[in-house]
Amino acid sequence: MESPAAPPPVGSRPAGVAPPSADIAAEAQQALAALTGRTDAVFHPGQLEAISALVEHRQRALVVQRTGWGKSAVYFLATLLLRRRGGGPTVLVSPLLALMRDQVAAAARAGVRAVSINSANAHEWGETQAALARDDVDVLLVSPERLNNPRFRDEQLPTLIARMGMLVVDEAHCISDWGHDFRPDYRRLAELIRSLPHGVPVLATTATANERVVDDVAEQLTAGPDDPVFTIRGSLARASLRLGVLTLPDARQRLGWLLAHLGDLPGSGIIYTLTVSAAEDIARLLRDNGYAVRAYTGRTDTDEREQLEQQLKGNELKALVATSALGMGFDKPDLGFVVHVGAPSSPVAYYQQIGRAGRATDNADVLLLPGREDQEIWQYFASASMPTESRAAAVLDALSTAGSALSTVALEGLVDIKRSTLELLLKVLDVDGAVQRVTGGWVATGQRWEYDAPRYERVAAARAAEAASMLAYESTSACRMQLLQQDLDDPSAEPCGRCDNCAGVWYPTEVSTTDASGAAAALDKVGVEIAPRAQWPSGMGALGVPVRGKISADELVEPGRAVARLTDLGWGGPLRALFAASTPDGPVSKELVDGCVRALKDWPWAERPTGVVAMSSRSRPSLVASVAEAIASIGRLQFLGTVGRSGGTPRGDGATNSAYRLSGVWDTFVVDPGLAAALQAHEGPVLLVDDLVDSRWTMTVAGRELRRAGASAVLPFALATVG
Repeated sequence: MESPAAPPPVGSRPAGVAPPSADIAAEAQQALAALTGRTDAVFHPGQLEAISALVEHRQRALVVQRTGWGKSAVYFLATLLLRRRGGGPTVLVSPLLALMRDQVAAAARAGVRAVSINSANAHEWGETQAALARDDVDVLLVSPERLNNPRFRDEQLPTLIARMGMLVVDEAHCISDWGHDFRPDYRRLAELIRSLPHGVPVLATTATANERVVDDVAEQLTAGPDDPVFTIRGSLARASLRLGVLTLPDARQRLGWLLAHLGDLPGSGIIYTLTVSAAEDIARLLRDNGYAVRAYTGRTDTDEREQLEQQLKGNELKALVATSALGMGFDKPDLGFVVHVGAPSSPVAYYQQIGRAGRATDNADVLLLPGREDQEIWQYFASASMPTESRAAAVLDALSTAGSALSTVALEGLVDIKRSTLELLLKVLDVDGAVQRVTGGWVATGQRWEYDAPRYERVAAARAAEAASMLAYESTSACRMQLLQQDLDDPSAEPCGRCDNCAGVWYPTEVSTTDASGAAAALDKVGVEIAPRAQWPSGMGALGVPVRGKISADELVEPGRAVARLTDLGWGGPLRALFAASTPDGPVSKELVDGCVRALKDWPWAERPTGVVAMSSRSRPSLVASVAEAIASIGRLQFLGTVGRSGGTPRGDGATNSAYRLSGVWDTFVVDPGLAAALQAHEGPVLLVDDLVDSRWTMTVAGRELRRAGASAVLPFALATVG
């Protein structure tokens, strides 16, 4: 929990907030002293007014204050005072597991009995229900996704609403689709707020909201003209942070800088990256060079995440190299630095992430190392998160004609939408009332739904403007903190006097040849596993593909290898250039042949391949053939031939989800009699060579055909993988 600061500056009371009574002021002050263990503790401007509004006047409040201001102190102390007056438990909607863990621990320090219910501990719900029934819970933390769990929504939520003493929405910018971290499940909270009995106070808090987001959130909190929302908004300046931007020519120089200077940064901190592969690669590089660092991404298991968070809090690690999976609510008050290798797509998101540092210290360093590839990554994520009219229509049509509930897996077999995109789209349609999640899956409600193209166009335009603002932050000669405050519509924005533009460059700007060479060696590493598919997607019968369940052992391919990922910091650059639409087909370069040889040399296969088979390619036949021939020649392997394709264009062109991608390549590969005879006469595994691996179904189906034609084992190999 953020501890209150020393005596606050004199300031005016927030508009619309009645002055606290003497009794509530005295009681709140006593609770604050108990919470902090300091009899001289005082409230920040606005804290006491917010507590009074919630406890005395049962109002609806929106608090927009910088990280470290003490938002959690407001809702925990308000909970204590409401409980003393006979109020029911507070329900706190919180977006992240890391945030929930910190909030439960903070509540205990405040003398508040808090429990959480989320995807990681759903099995404990029975114990939580019993504690609620005994009135032994002061705060129940729930994820926004939990609110739409059919059993929780239908069986538990009505009882909670009837007993609820207060509703708190933390990280409330997630409610707004204008926000940098909009989540469809958060939009459902507006409906929950409207269903609350009169007099139940509501508090929404955030540190990262500009004026447009504030207005949007306030509108969704409003119960009516007789129950207005008041907003407490303070300065978002972070006096402890020293900001800087260092633009270096390439990834080698950026990683070289980290190798040389990570140890000079104060205390322990976070190194943010834009992609999972970048986080894993940078963590490996730094760890190989003696730094105590670990990667923390969306792929990190829940238990491991908690362990890593505790190690960073205990200063057992110099840094976590993290994606945005480590973000809102992670609370290490003495975090000494935040470095970004690659910039987030908006100043608002950037402000939120750097807000992890310097919460209870006088000084913390914040450095941005932008990359040339940043804008490509921004565009990818922006397009992936926006629903399209055609996809929505396909989902509604499939659900309307199904006759019964469809699971997400079953629905994936009926529509051509990738799983992650489909899940997001279902949430949007659910919030809009067009579909509903029920036991067993999803159903269409029959409610008329129209694609709100103007809204999505406005959101896309807003995100483009934010991206432009981020580029302006990187290149500005003005105060960096002031620019961030202005992007958040903070009227108190003024020069900070600490950033590199105000006070001069505070970080080393040179990268030694030794450090650059060390980074280059790490970036030059090759070899990415291509994990074999072991199971056919569900619902393939509906697409005319007669397979289900596990792939037969005598049709499986072995674990494969690629030179690198397209997103890798090192080889990713030349590989992305190779696979660009503007790059003509041609023989493989010597540089890539050398990479292939090194990847093959380091491959820990159970049995060395003795033959090579090439995949036929419609777009890069010369490239694939030259790779296969080079490998066969250098490795002294027998070149057995090429897997052919049936005529026509595969029906999976442009497909996005697993079922449709498999359907698209099914029955398109041909093992001609000459290749079949060669396979039957050949002894030992064969290497199946292609240019690019994405869904892995091409390798799976072509490898299956080779196995059926007589290959004892098939080892997939490619120049690159997409992910």
